[in-house]
Amino acid sequence: MVSITLSIPQEMKQEMGIFQDINWSAVAREAIKRKLLMLEKFKEFTKDSTLTEEEALELGRQVSEKAMKKHRAR
Repeated sequence: MVSITLSIPQEMKQEMGIFQDINWSAVAREAIKRKLLMLEKFKEFTKDSTLTEEEALELGRQVSEKAMKKHRAR
C-alpha cells in the first residue's frame, strides 16, 4: 500500500482528535473509493453525450438554480 499526505483545516483536525478510536485513514480510503466509483459511473453515463463541457456546466447551473428556488419556496 502506498501513502499520501492529506491537508485539512486545523479545526477539522481538532474535531477528529475528539474521536481517537476512529481509523481516519480507513475513512479517507472509503471516501476516495466512493468518489472513484461515482466518477466511473459518470464517465460511463456521459460517454455517448454530445454536450460540450460548457453546455453541461450551464445545464448544471440551471438545475441548481431551480432546485435552490424550489427549496427556498418551502
